[in-house]
Amino acid sequence: MRIIRRRSWELPERAVTPEAVWRDRRAVLKGLGLGMAGAVAGGLGGGLLMPGRAFAYQPGDPTPDTPWGDLYPVKTNPAYADPGRPVTVEKTASSYNNFYEFGTHKRIWPDAQKLKVQPWAVTIDGMVDAPQTLDADALIRRMALEERIYRFRCVEAWSMVVPWSGFPLADLVKLAQPKAGAKYLRMETFEDREMAHGQRSIWLPWPYVEGLTMAEATNDLAFIATGIYGKPLPRQHGAPLRLVVPWKYGFKSIKSIVRFTFTDERPVSFWEQLQDQEYGFWANVNPEVSHPRWSQAREQVIDTGEEIPTLKWNGYGDQVAGLYTDIRDGDRLFR
Repeated sequence: MRIIRRRSWELPERAVTPEAVWRDRRAVLKGLGLGMAGAVAGGLGGGLLMPGRAFAYQPGDPTPDTPWGDLYPVKTNPAYADPGRPVTVEKTASSYNNFYEFGTHKRIWPDAQKLKVQPWAVTIDGMVDAPQTLDADALIRRMALEERIYRFRCVEAWSMVVPWSGFPLADLVKLAQPKAGAKYLRMETFEDREMAHGQRSIWLPWPYVEGLTMAEATNDLAFIATGIYGKPLPRQHGAPLRLVVPWKYGFKSIKSIVRFTFTDERPVSFWEQLQDQEYGFWANVNPEVSHPRWSQAREQVIDTGEEIPTLKWNGYGDQVAGLYTDIRDGDRLFR
């Protein structure tokens, strides 16, 4: 007889389906007075995929033009092999993405193919003993890659389950040898307005910046993704390097990183610069704290349309709740 023991983060099967709460972040931009920015960015070569528009790459195809493709697939870390929910269909996950550098709509994958992933320099600097600039290929080959299957929860109240390939962020921290006074890790994406038409918008504070405390950055869950579904990371997912922090809302998982800076000053993130009352530094998933524009109590599974209850810390509380026991920041821990 098979005995099934549910883990603390697994969802009950009795979940009910209420009225939809999913909202697109374009509504936020509009509410901030930035709706025109999104419209302008989308008009500069972007837009939805049009009938008859052909691309050599299609969502789910092997990622072209990546010299590290021979490294995949990688072995699954058994500690992160069972997310308690089915893995999202690859084609769905690869064709429903946010990447504001290339526009504000969800069908961003065609425009994201303009991203040039090589050569790709990665700089490690700031309060470190070993400042350095590495080629992405050299960095990826230097790390021990593994696969982890994580839940992914967007602040817009939709969710996926994704098999990421990559390495623990703690391994990069170890490589950098941060000084004792470093308190935060600041991450920055590329800035190239010729390549990424969304960055031509003067209303948005490019480049995209995100940050973590050192305790968060060295937590075992924090992960640098270099691949997905057993293949190198596609451009629309943030090739060649992106952050994945599954207990936080998805906008914290910065894409296409070019710089890791260790600092004693708390970074001000991209969305925090736009509206710090709606998108704060912490951004930990909590169904009890609503976004000012919508509830966070439930989420829509994007490939099934099912609505399910959202779990605090996205179900990873056993691993991360202890990071915040000494922080007295109230609801802002979840914004």
